[in-house]
Amino acid sequence: MTDFRIRPLGDRVVVKPVEREEKTKSGIFLPDTASKERPMEGTILAVGEGRRDDSGKLVPMNVQAGDKVLFAKYSGTEFKVDEVEYLILSEKDILGIIQG
Repeated sequence: MTDFRIRPLGDRVVVKPVEREEKTKSGIFLPDTASKERPMEGTILAVGEGRRDDSGKLVPMNVQAGDKVLFAKYSGTEFKVDEVEYLILSEKDILGIIQG
């Protein structure tokens, strides 16, 4: 995953949000407004070097490429590369790492 074309700076990460299903597990189709709601989980593709504390010391990131994470609903900046949507988030916008 290190071959991703965008290298985030500081304490930022590039996340590929999970794809939303257009129907539920029971087969009910969702309207466009429901299925287009912004996802809150995704996979980290690239990680910055970390942030600097007040003394200038580098504080390493708590996440790494490949981690599945939950993030705040309206956080980050959306962008597209080759028609695929991604997010750039600050580490503080990541709520947790999904285990397993």
